[in-house]
Amino acid sequence: MPGYVIIYFPVQGRAEAIRLLLADQGAEWKEDVVSIPKWMAGEVELKKTAVFGQLPQFQDGDFVLFQSNAILRYLGRKYGLYGNNEKEGAVIDMVNDGVEDLRLKYSRFVMSEFETGKEKYMNDLPNQLQPFEKLLSKNSKGGGFITGNKVSYADFNLLTVLQSHLFLAPDCLKAFPLLSAYKETMTSRPKLKAYLESEACKSRPIIPKRK
Repeated sequence: MPGYVIIYFPVQGRAEAIRLLLADQGAEWKEDVVSIPKWMAGEVELKKTAVFGQLPQFQDGDFVLFQSNAILRYLGRKYGLYGNNEKEGAVIDMVNDGVEDLRLKYSRFVMSEFETGKEKYMNDLPNQLQPFEKLLSKNSKGGGFITGNKVSYADFNLLTVLQSHLFLAPDCLKAFPLLSAYKETMTSRPKLKAYLESEACKSRPIIPKRK
């Protein structure tokens, strides 16, 4: 078995898509949890050696990798979740970049504008979700995955972002039937479903507790 280790904070955050991918592929991994206050105070030695001073860190045996999307792409190649050719891989990368655009907006809102900008953010959310609904309309009317009929690493990233928004607004997908069906397709995958229903997953908050 691969010696996978995820080093991250005690939240879902940017490591969750990695966890979802590994769980879906039947892989096992170890979690090494880092205290957020200690990390922010510079009391964690790893912060000095992290390539960009950020987590997650992912270990595959002796191989160490930082940056969540680089980790997803690495695992995508390793598990055949990167399309069947260069063009399919490029489309998957394009979609994942779109997911990242939405994730960054979500992160900015949660960290800096949660108390003052929720109404504005939620009012604009349909405009942010519409491109993904349109992509799904080309893929078996929501019965497939975000780039076609085969799951890719980008699907796990998109699922985490959708779940984060559903946590804030449980009805946010109501006007998007294909995204709703897609979410059900993803969360019904047997190994992924088992992980999502596990105590390890449920006990890990989506975002840090607000003071």
